[in-house]
Amino acid sequence: MLWISEILLQRHDIDSFETLKEAIEERARQGEIHFGLDVKPPFSDTPDDWEVVLETAFSSAR
Repeated sequence: MLWISEILLQRHDIDSFETLKEAIEERARQGEIHFGLDVKPPFSDTPDDWEVVLETAFSSAR
């Protein structure tokens, strides 16, 4: 299971919502099959519909 908090702890280079989305897409392409929304991304560019955006990015990248 891939969690947002896990990505943020592992990847200190992530500094925006867009970079987080790209990291999630990358992990999906690497074979992750489950994705969990455990924390709201702490970035100023995080959209209101961040859950939908990240779930869609994860699902469409696989």
